[in-house]
Amino acid sequence: MHTGRTTLRHLNESIPMSLSLVHSRALLGLEARPVCVEVHLANGLPSFTLVGLAETEVKEARERVRSAIQNTGLEFPGNKRITVNLAPADLPKDSGRFDLAIALGILAASGQIDARKLKGYEFAGELSLGGDLRPVKGALAMSLAVAHGAPHAAGALPKLVLPEGSAQEAALVPEAEIYGARHLLDVVRQFLPGDAVQDTLDGWSRVLPSAPPSPPAYRDMADVKGQAAARRALEIAAAGGHSLLMMGAPGSGKSMLAQRFAGLLPAMTTQEALESAAVASLGGRFALENWAVRPTCAPHHTASAVALVGGGSPPRPGEISLAHRGVLFLDELPEFPRAALEALREPLESGTITISRAAHRAEFPARFQLVAAMNPCPCGYLGSSLRTCRCSPEQVSRYQGKLSGPLLDRIDLHVEVGALAADELVNTPPGEASAAIRGRVVLARALAMTRQGSSNQALEGQAIDAQCQLDPAAAKFLNTAATRLGWSGRGIHRCLKVARTIADLAGASAVQVTHVAEAVQYRRALKAAH
Repeated sequence: MHTGRTTLRHLNESIPMSLSLVHSRALLGLEARPVCVEVHLANGLPSFTLVGLAETEVKEARERVRSAIQNTGLEFPGNKRITVNLAPADLPKDSGRFDLAIALGILAASGQIDARKLKGYEFAGELSLGGDLRPVKGALAMSLAVAHGAPHAAGALPKLVLPEGSAQEAALVPEAEIYGARHLLDVVRQFLPGDAVQDTLDGWSRVLPSAPPSPPAYRDMADVKGQAAARRALEIAAAGGHSLLMMGAPGSGKSMLAQRFAGLLPAMTTQEALESAAVASLGGRFALENWAVRPTCAPHHTASAVALVGGGSPPRPGEISLAHRGVLFLDELPEFPRAALEALREPLESGTITISRAAHRAEFPARFQLVAAMNPCPCGYLGSSLRTCRCSPEQVSRYQGKLSGPLLDRIDLHVEVGALAADELVNTPPGEASAAIRGRVVLARALAMTRQGSSNQALEGQAIDAQCQLDPAAAKFLNTAATRLGWSGRGIHRCLKVARTIADLAGASAVQVTHVAEAVQYRRALKAAH
């Protein structure tokens, strides 16, 4: 008896051969959202229509796919009306990542491959005119989405098929099942009609996570001579996750110190390495040899606000996100456009950046450590014992005024870096090596993680009061200093967190006067005149 019902299983079985469904992914920020590539072949005037909010480079897939299919000896149904829909239609799609899925959809709809065998797979890859598969950006983000997403059917996670150049990157996610191919034919052979097992053919293979590379090599602090105050400030910043501003004359060693800061940070955890690599993959900057290496991004001072925080349509990560779990070094800080610097305020507090557009909103991680450097005045020699400053008080005030109070208030540590005289530079022995400093940093961070589950810089609200309790003498000292210096509530809290880090480096359970006194020294205002 006919009940009028059609089950999902029956519906799938009744899909005509002229319609095929292939799964892929579109990137929106760090999210890799599912996309269903629907291909329909119909009689009528020959045409090739691609719909579904596709950018220009996606629409150009029509020519790449046509040539790739023809040049690999397969049949392109040029006498049919071809319609390709990238669903959902309101999700922006860019780049050539859908070429492979579109080509397989056309071959499945025309009966050249078995559409049923495509179930349980997701595809991404750009095709050359000859059928070669080219790498795509964001492979690691897609792999993370596949591994942590919902299964397609029968409780199994989908298998991800990528060009070989992207497969090694995606295989860094241990839960994902990744296959790499060099050519369109290598993929087609796996889905030919019939029961033959094709997994042993050349060019199609499962990609397993590669062996961990050797420990990352960073520049060593032993190269830096002298600069005891700056070295101490960098150690505190590394131990507590604090931001740092170095001010000194040209050639005093600010850039040299900043370039060695990443070597003081603890080794990345697997989760941190995946987060950092996923963002780098979106920007096309990831390389396997940089796995678990903390990034140091140093944009030029002409960089715009969009270059720093990200933007575009669809949104792309900026330097602050590419520095996620690493270091953002801003040299010549006052020379950056004011709008670019002000855009750093929220990420310094929240560790994320949200880019909103009329139709879509993307969020990128931005848990970076800011290390900035600047000269004290336009000529650079204010307060120097080696050369005389030739700037007027008005010029100094105008130069330093390029940095707003709210931005400076969000930088935890301010330190002066004095220039060394020639004899000191030649005769001073090498400084302490990064490995020794990193050992103390690791111990201090371990204390903080055991006590509160986060770095000291990440403390907020009541957690600051609970974890940064002062003895009466230290509390009185802090109140006096904050009143005399006119600190804001944020400035007081940041001083407390720095003092907590100094206490952790000393192995002290309580924050004492000496710890607060040192923290106060790192919150001094910039000089405003000679």
